[in-house]
Amino acid sequence: MNFKNIPFYLITAAVLGFTPVAQGQSSLRKADKLYDNYEFALALPLYKEAILKRKPELPTVERIATAYRLTRQNREAEVWYGKVVSMPGRPPMNLYYYAEALRSNGKYIEAKEQYMQWGEEMPEYAERAQQLMEATDKSIRLMKQPAVAEVTQLTTLNAAGASDFSPMMYGSNGIIFTSDRGVRKDGKDAKVYGWTGRPYLQLFVAQEVGEGTYGSPQPLQEVVNADYHNATASAAKDGGKLYFTRTKMVPALSNVNADPTSWAEKNENQNLVNRLEIYAAEKKGGAWSNIEPFVYNKVEEYSVGHPAVSADGQVLYFVSDMPGGFGDTDIYYSTRQPNGGWSEPVNAGAVVNTSGRESFPYVDANGKLYFASEGHPGMGGMDIFSAEGGLGNWRDVKNLGYPINTPQNDYGIMFTEPGVRGLLSSNRDSQNGTEDIYAFKVLQKPVVLAITTLGRYQNNKKKTVQEPLPQTRIMISQKNSKDSTVVITDEKAQSYADARAGNAYTFTGSKIGFLKMESAIEVPTTASDTVQVALIFDKNEVEKAIVLENIYYDLDKADIRPDAAKELDKLVTLLKNNPSVEIEMGSHTDSRESHQYNQQLSERRAQAAVDYLVSKGIERNRLTAKGYGKTRLVNKCADGVECPEAEHQKNRRTEFMIKKN
Repeated sequence: MNFKNIPFYLITAAVLGFTPVAQGQSSLRKADKLYDNYEFALALPLYKEAILKRKPELPTVERIATAYRLTRQNREAEVWYGKVVSMPGRPPMNLYYYAEALRSNGKYIEAKEQYMQWGEEMPEYAERAQQLMEATDKSIRLMKQPAVAEVTQLTTLNAAGASDFSPMMYGSNGIIFTSDRGVRKDGKDAKVYGWTGRPYLQLFVAQEVGEGTYGSPQPLQEVVNADYHNATASAAKDGGKLYFTRTKMVPALSNVNADPTSWAEKNENQNLVNRLEIYAAEKKGGAWSNIEPFVYNKVEEYSVGHPAVSADGQVLYFVSDMPGGFGDTDIYYSTRQPNGGWSEPVNAGAVVNTSGRESFPYVDANGKLYFASEGHPGMGGMDIFSAEGGLGNWRDVKNLGYPINTPQNDYGIMFTEPGVRGLLSSNRDSQNGTEDIYAFKVLQKPVVLAITTLGRYQNNKKKTVQEPLPQTRIMISQKNSKDSTVVITDEKAQSYADARAGNAYTFTGSKIGFLKMESAIEVPTTASDTVQVALIFDKNEVEKAIVLENIYYDLDKADIRPDAAKELDKLVTLLKNNPSVEIEMGSHTDSRESHQYNQQLSERRAQAAVDYLVSKGIERNRLTAKGYGKTRLVNKCADGVECPEAEHQKNRRTEFMIKKN
């Protein structure tokens, strides 16, 4: 062999049998072996080492992308799936994974394009691709809506570089949660889980020392925290029994759901995988003991995990991939029987479960069900949803909205105060796929204002009519806020705006040919998702009477009633918004009593209305009082005609007429 002109380091490597290519092949073999054993976190450094030595082929690039995906490192997964989909011969399913990574990173437009291409290349998934494209559109809308909550990271609970998730109530003022921080009471080094490269999951408890503030977490006693994974625990309010998840190795005789939250793991030397089981522990003398498996565990065939017991201890919710479900994993429940045992599992049904994955159930103190899902339309990854109703009769599944949900994975919610505040799990701020626990406080419920604009004027028959008023400009502002939103109603005189229940809003509108108007509403705290708002504009025409709604008077009186004052206040606003307008206040009576009496009474009523407007800051020279007595009745209740009092009151009214615009 002629070594002339060959660099010395290459000669040395060749003699010793360690050429860069050979080193790359060695690293690649080791990486593939770890990958095949589901040790993705341990495989990634070796893959990186291998591709430095030689250009990777499609199978290697695909495995790197998959390893990043399954360790939830979404930014890196996006980069590597981007490489995969550009390579010749790549399987089209990678388009789906690329789209999912883009969506998890908030790149909705790019994700939508990849979903579309995936549906085109795999027509059997065309319908699912269309659903996901619609979900990306919904995600964009959710991100633009007002925040539904304030969300803050809990630094006292979360350990740097570790996953902390699934908090649940524990005792009178504590929580129990899952972590892979690796702290052991016996001082020994924690075993490392090859999938994540971090220790196995264990249970920790922390006491609340103030509202939303927790003390230092402590590992649960070893009898519960056995070897391998122990996670997602839940206890009834009385604290006497604890339900939690463990993994168990069994022969890999059937398909394995490759899913980090299922903690699936294959043993290197034996054809074994981990499946989930639920266990229960009893508290005796302040310690947990008598650990027993859930009667419906069946690890030979499927997993059962993520238990959540109702506050009264009578219903146990959990997740399983047992046969007969709707999707990858479904939510089930069992009810406590008179003998103390549990009923056979019941699937929560198609309203809750989808063809995708539902997991991490939770039921609050009022019995409302919450769960995480990848199947219901969400913002990306797992989102948290709620469902109304009860056992087997759930309805109204709702995405909890941003920022409780994000483009990343959000799950494991609990409430310390039902409907108001609580804790959740998310990897929204993670660079390495780990989860943290966040505190949240629910803000007022977001609602949609459905706005309709109407024009009010007197027609040729001298009747006041209202008709749709399209292309009307409305400025919407919130009380005590400098921000405002401008909308223009469409050809149907309709428009929409976001708002919150419990807040007050002012609408200022303008339309050529109509008086500028201003109106205010307070959205009830109990409002539904959509609140109808009708805004009425009076036509800017002289000598046309406009009836003021509800400006009525008691019999034989000229006093301004409280209900009339509210309507006159609207006229005050109208006059202030249209400072050049001068009006006549016209007052009318019913037919009872003489003409002279009614004439004088109507004049006093008109003058009372004018005086009220002046007291509210309207210049007197813009106002004229005019009494019409009983000369302009609006119905058939004339002298001698018997009518109910409500009909007579319609005649005791006040109108205004523009005299100068």
